[in-house]
Amino acid sequence: MQFNSFKEFYPYYLAEHADPRCRATHYIGSTLVLIVLAFALLTQQWVYLWLVPLLGYGFAWLGHFLFEHNKPATFKYPAYSLLGDWVMYRDFWLRLLGFRRQGADKAE
Repeated sequence: MQFNSFKEFYPYYLAEHADPRCRATHYIGSTLVLIVLAFALLTQQWVYLWLVPLLGYGFAWLGHFLFEHNKPATFKYPAYSLLGDWVMYRDFWLRLLGFRRQGADKAE
């Protein structure tokens, strides 16, 4: 598949995250990434920044392998996938997405 814009990509991204447990693992990973970033910035202990990709991708990939049973979009569309994760996280906090099965969410 070819996408000419993130707007075209995002519905595909959401479809690849239909299982609410998969999305939950993404939300957990994203939250931990923000906590580690804040901690590193506040304490200036930069050594902890190595945890950022481990936590972010680790939780996301775990969700795909355990619940979604598909290959993470990161492998084919790394930039759009990273942006998609943060847009999905934002949409969760804005209550546009939740923990219901994809198709029952308002954002569709």
